[in-house]
Amino acid sequence: MDLLVRNARIITGSESFESNIGVEGGTIVSISPNLESSGARVYDARGRIVIPGGIDAHTHMELQVTGTKSADDFYSGTGAAACGGITTIVDFVDTQPGQTLLGALADYRRKADRKVTIDYGLHMMFKGQNLAEIDKIPEVIHKGVPSFKVYTAYRKRGLMLEDPDISRVMEKVAGAGGLVAVHAESESIIQGLIKKNLEAGNTDARYHALSRPAAAEAEAISRVAQLARAASARIYIVHLSSKAGKNEVENARRRGTSVFAETCPHYLVLTDEVYEREDGRNFVMSPSLKTPEDQAALWEGLAPGGVIETVGSDHCPFTSAEKDWGDEDFTKIPNGVPGTEAIIPLLYSEGVRKGRISMFDLVRVTSGAPSMRFGLSPSKGSVSVGSDADLVVIDPAKRVRMTADAMHSRIDYSIYDHITTEGYPVLTVSRGEVVMEDGEFTGSRGRGRFVARRTTS
Repeated sequence: MDLLVRNARIITGSESFESNIGVEGGTIVSISPNLESSGARVYDARGRIVIPGGIDAHTHMELQVTGTKSADDFYSGTGAAACGGITTIVDFVDTQPGQTLLGALADYRRKADRKVTIDYGLHMMFKGQNLAEIDKIPEVIHKGVPSFKVYTAYRKRGLMLEDPDISRVMEKVAGAGGLVAVHAESESIIQGLIKKNLEAGNTDARYHALSRPAAAEAEAISRVAQLARAASARIYIVHLSSKAGKNEVENARRRGTSVFAETCPHYLVLTDEVYEREDGRNFVMSPSLKTPEDQAALWEGLAPGGVIETVGSDHCPFTSAEKDWGDEDFTKIPNGVPGTEAIIPLLYSEGVRKGRISMFDLVRVTSGAPSMRFGLSPSKGSVSVGSDADLVVIDPAKRVRMTADAMHSRIDYSIYDHITTEGYPVLTVSRGEVVMEDGEFTGSRGRGRFVARRTTS
């Protein structure tokens, strides 16, 4: 045995019990109250909580955008993730001009494999330039990438697909057993409001939010849900931000669409009031932050049986200097915020400790549901014999103010610096190896592995 976690209060998505966990060769080999160390490293988890390693199925490491790229590469980003209790990420392959789907996938594998500190999977972004290769979708799925992201916005960046093309992609993905992820915002609503605000001289960060109202999200969700139903496709709505959007996901389910949603930690703990701050540009992401009413609806959506089944970070940070590019024009602010390190701490402190969700809910949305929905089970997402030894130990008494100095992302600010958590991860184990202990990253570059995901029903 390599590692023995003693006196563990283990919490899964449905039960809580005390036991010891034996780990060997990166796998959980025994869960029993009567285990001997046999020379293994022993970690005493008495008074602490042990949960499955978190799965962040929405990150953007090294994402290239106009004039720059996201601040975290696969090394710093996965290191930050590990420090927050995340043991698996699923990032997005973005084909560059002239690249094929399979060429871009190979390129991302090369970049990630030599840097990742925890395990990772990949989604495939599907843009207009990829339509000529639509018949390659089954081959991409065969490579272990069974999910494809489409956009209903960002026409100028070449990301947006028109509805007939979205339908074609949905049909092809559905036919091969895959899943379609959707960035759902109405391009026509957004561009009309951007034009109106700029012409009126409204240029600061608050007008980013005012140009992306909840109606833009709701309209796009309603539309893509109908396309999915016609194509018999399974879809998931990424980064759900509003009550109106949540209502549309619920409506789509009632009408027979196979759909679920993800939300992000920033939508659960921040509101659009931050855009009034002097540093409001640092909070610009898409969709934008919404109202307290929207925030409350998202917490409700995390309840058992709710349509929000997963929490992903949409981790895509930029430095404050890059955010300042939009000082006089909000459309020039790079869209994206950090978050992979914040998921579990915020869900525990702001969710469990404040009675918004249970510990069972936290485990379900951070590991159980992501492992099932994204084809990572049974190796990921559970504390059980035979599963990968991906574990997180939470100290309910540990308080951390989430300042830039306390976080591990390569940016010079924290959007959560006003929050002091009650409870925090103090140990992260990835396939049996301790990669974070007491806030210190202890993993190594390139130790993570690519996980070929399977199709799910």
